Amino acid sequence: MKTNSQIEQKQIFLHYQYLKNANLKLPSFNDTGFKVFSQNDEDGLLLYIFALIGISNRLCLDIAFCGPQGSNTANLICNWGFHGLLIEGSLEGVNKSKKFFSNHADPRIFPPTIVNSWVTKDNINQICEDNDFKGEIDLFSLDMDGIDYWIWKELTIADPKVVVVEYLDFLGPEKSLTIPYDEKFQAVHSECPNSGEPYDYFGASLSAFVNLGRSKGYKLVGVNKYCFNAFFVKENIALDFLPEITTQECFNHPKAKLGINERWQRVKHLPWVNV
Repeated sequence: MKTNSQIEQKQIFLHYQYLKNANLKLPSFNDTGFKVFSQNDEDGLLLYIFALIGISNRLCLDIAFCGPQGSNTANLICNWGFHGLLIEGSLEGVNKSKKFFSNHADPRIFPPTIVNSWVTKDNINQICEDNDFKGEIDLFSLDMDGIDYWIWKELTIADPKVVVVEYLDFLGPEKSLTIPYDEKFQAVHSECPNSGEPYDYFGASLSAFVNLGRSKGYKLVGVNKYCFNAFFVKENIALDFLPEITTQECFNHPKAKLGINERWQRVKHLPWVNV
């Protein structure tokens, strides 16, 4: 099946709705993933969620958008009529994204708002206010490789139904840790072995995001196939169809297990914050 086709995606969407409305067995969350623009299977997982909970105003907020390839929002913008506020710190990334959407058949008529800004606790709500992204929105995607925890905690002006955040799988299911807040923070990845800097020091653990999500009224409903992107839904939505899962269920892939055994050792001495 060509999941990049609007017709075929809508057939999948309507099939999920039919199963739900007919009280028939739904597929498991992890069996619904597929990739159109997303990094892995996130496009399919989001389609499944929205088929079950419904789409409201088709607004999505994406912090650290970077570009359509690897994005959690590009498929919704290009194939489902969503309007996005996409925030990116790189001017080069902003220009490439504007060119992409201006050349795409659907969003070129009304392209997403793309903002070049370095996001901090002090400006995130103002950026949303300035671009009229406030109140209920359908989706918030967050993948800064940095102070992600503190940005979600600070975001109050927008009220997303669904939140997708990247978590550090190598911190395991129990540690509730994040890096300290530093508005100038930039990640150091293990892909840079000759940098002389510590590896994998950025972001936050899944338990940290789960605790934060609960304080904001969200439940954890699933993760992507490689166990590093977590999906949260408002806790009072789709109780029978999208039950809350535990953090222990979110580390089954060998990648996560290897990270817990090896990557954590490289950074455990660094100044993590318990939250």
